[in-house]
Amino acid sequence: MIDLNNWRNFIPELSQKEVEIPHFDRASLRENGQKNPVWIHFGGGNLYRGFHAEIAQRLADLGELSTGVIVCETFDEEIIERAYQDFDDLILEVVMPSSGEFVKRILAATADSLYCHPDCSEHFDKMIRHFENPSLQLVTFAITEKGYRLKDTNNKYIGPIAVDIKNGPKKPSHTMSILAALLYKRFLSGAWPIALVSTDNFSQNGSQLRTSLLTIAKEWQKEGYVQNTFIQYLSNEEIVAFPWTMIDRITPNPSLSVSKMLAKEGFSNMSIFQTAKGNNIAPFVNTEDIHYLIMEDHFPNGRPKFEKAGVFLTDRATVDKADTMKVTTCLNPLHTSLAIMGCLLGYRSIAEEMKDPDLSLLVSEIGYNEGLPVVESPGIIDPKIFLEEVITVRFSNPNIPDMPQRIATDTSQKVAIRYGETIKKYMEIEVKDPQTLVFIPLTLAAWLRYLIGIDDQGKPFIPSPDPLLTDFQHKLSDIQLGTQDTSHIHEKMAPILSNKEIFGVDLYQAELGRKIEEMFIKMVAGPNAVRKTLQDYLQEHGGNLSWK
Repeated sequence: MIDLNNWRNFIPELSQKEVEIPHFDRASLRENGQKNPVWIHFGGGNLYRGFHAEIAQRLADLGELSTGVIVCETFDEEIIERAYQDFDDLILEVVMPSSGEFVKRILAATADSLYCHPDCSEHFDKMIRHFENPSLQLVTFAITEKGYRLKDTNNKYIGPIAVDIKNGPKKPSHTMSILAALLYKRFLSGAWPIALVSTDNFSQNGSQLRTSLLTIAKEWQKEGYVQNTFIQYLSNEEIVAFPWTMIDRITPNPSLSVSKMLAKEGFSNMSIFQTAKGNNIAPFVNTEDIHYLIMEDHFPNGRPKFEKAGVFLTDRATVDKADTMKVTTCLNPLHTSLAIMGCLLGYRSIAEEMKDPDLSLLVSEIGYNEGLPVVESPGIIDPKIFLEEVITVRFSNPNIPDMPQRIATDTSQKVAIRYGETIKKYMEIEVKDPQTLVFIPLTLAAWLRYLIGIDDQGKPFIPSPDPLLTDFQHKLSDIQLGTQDTSHIHEKMAPILSNKEIFGVDLYQAELGRKIEEMFIKMVAGPNAVRKTLQDYLQEHGGNLSWK
């Protein structure tokens, strides 16, 4: 059996199986990374394992990166223990194109893995020393949208943030507070320059990271924990930069079929496990072959030559256009629509959904007919070509074991960007009218229908995790299949649909609120009403194939 930890002992077997192996001095790379780190990454989940770690590997293989990445977790220590330390910080990557010719490679450019939390003083002290080191050029983040959120829907600080503000930088618990505390150490040790690079999947991510970080720092200043000069340090983007990025690579949870394939090929210990905190992880990562990373080229302390690994380096405006194209039009809204409808209609695979003519037409309508007309081309990527690739190749890839249940996670944190931005454009552009939108409001109605936790067959299901799930389900608790009282529905819907924090706009001001209520009433009429409503709207408003 091939042991990942001791892969060098199995080079003939790996060569026979066409597994790509590292071509650099790993011992030196790890030592350099631990002594004088250049790149730290927050969030040790599957996106890092299937994208950032591959970029680092490509650079190391080219001789362009001599210091390995320090990866850290602030939330789930079990990821560090079981996915990294138990496997000597090695990752077996499985790239899965639609052709079925899988590419397997051993990723070895991670120098160390740490649980970056004061509860683990040994690891936290190491991270403090890393942040105090002038060598550190950048910190990347893949912590999901909710990792940046400091307040609830009532504009009050969430519990951990309120506690962290009160306690100051000595024992932070939230990721943003931990980052602020580490940067305070860097400030005190010499106020060294650094780039803080969010690679999370939402628009203007660098701006959100900056806002969240400065919010905590300013609250600490009010409490007397930090000086005003620290605020000035964080505020000066010539010293502490927050480059914007657009990232795109579908990297689902580890697949049981891939685990079985690797075991059959002779790899040992390739089992998938779920941590106590609910994360699915494995010694391997499975991902698609198509990927994009576009970065704003603003790194005050220098950077690795990312362009040598296929990363686009450009200006902020271009990044923003590319990200807006993807997140608000050409990929993410379609993904979420498939996720919501898929959960309601009993699907367990995005690729299987794309075989459903109703769902395939739904995402085509949202992408081509509602989103594409108001998107601005970034220049470096053609939106129409990108969208066509998403619909005809990426979502349809049968080898990507992606599930609507995964995509539906944290939807409340996503709808403002994925749909609200397009609705805003229809409100702002003189020749557009938001009332002409059909399939975006239909998706929003379906999401509210989904929150009830009853599928289209009338059977209960457990919605995916979402920080606002309990709140929404409480508000909708007395709505059941068969509820058709329009006044009652409006009473329940109005506080939700008018909430700009959730949708980015007041949907009644956009003149879509009543339309969504009407769609919701149709979907809640009884069993099979979701499918019927979808088909009715597609028959009446869909099928314009001019975009083809």
